[in-house]
Amino acid sequence: MKRKRYTPEFKTQIVLEILKEEKTMSQIASEHGIHVNQLHKWKTQFLKEVPHVFEKQNKDQKKMKADYEEQPENLYAEVRKLTTQLSWL
Repeated sequence: MKRKRYTPEFKTQIVLEILKEEKTMSQIASEHGIHVNQLHKWKTQFLKEVPHVFEKQNKDQKKMKADYEEQPENLYAEVRKLTTQLSWL
């Protein structure tokens, strides 16, 4: 028997449904044909990973800022190198 594979979008939809608390986990599990223990795992994983969503965004912004601030120094270094080469010629 082949194992069912669920997309991340589907898992997210189910976890959000769980978090709404309009239905019990057992109701959601039976509606979708998924074992309750699996739903608990998805919920736990989701809640554990949520803070990292914003963390990645901050890392990307910090990297862009560092690259931007480094850019003028790199350009000045290139200008100095080219000026030295031109003087030598």
